[in-house]
Amino acid sequence: MKYYILLLMIFVGYFAVSQNEDSTDKSELYKNYREDQFYISVTYNLLANKPKDVNQNGFSSGIHFGFIRDMPINERRNVAIGLGVGLSSNSYNQNIAILEDGNDITYSVIDESEINVSKNKFTTYLIEVPIEFRWRTSTATEYNFWRIYPGFKMGYLFYNSTKFKSDAGDEKLSNLDDFNKLQYGLTLSVGYGTWNFHVYYGLNSIFDSNAKLDGTSIDAKSFKLGLMFYIL
Repeated sequence: MKYYILLLMIFVGYFAVSQNEDSTDKSELYKNYREDQFYISVTYNLLANKPKDVNQNGFSSGIHFGFIRDMPINERRNVAIGLGVGLSSNSYNQNIAILEDGNDITYSVIDESEINVSKNKFTTYLIEVPIEFRWRTSTATEYNFWRIYPGFKMGYLFYNSTKFKSDAGDEKLSNLDDFNKLQYGLTLSVGYGTWNFHVYYGLNSIFDSNAKLDGTSIDAKSFKLGLMFYIL
């Protein structure tokens, strides 16, 4: 009988130690849990608040990628502030002819009844700093969960280009001073797991006050809709 009692005591002791170690492991796991993530986003780019007679044509695309550092602010660590850095490329197909006339850059709406245009777009390239307020249903061991990440994104324009191809001739320009160097707006990512709906609305104009169409500043803002992929 005493052998059974001894075996029982050994078993209980081992189980208690295992439970304690498991509890410690889980505690350490939760203590260190963060959603640090690389991200890739693909968007359809629209021009909001565009001037009269300005239209978009073709597919205007954007691709964005970077890294976000997750900083939890509650004990469960499912509420956090995210701060990151990334790169962004955005094209806009539209009917504004951006051409060089001597030392000046001119802007005019294309009359499609007079000229056949095969390509007309401008592209912006930015270094971006996204800031997100992050709420999720995740745990330290569960990788598929719901998330709602509203935020703010600031971008620095380091390069821009325009392409114009028509029957009357072609023209390519780059690094125009008429684009705003600092561009910023509101963001929202909502989804489950890897797939997330993403939207960006620019709060300031893509162009600065020197870009004028018929004497009026082109106060067009960027509006992007697409998908966001967060990669662990």
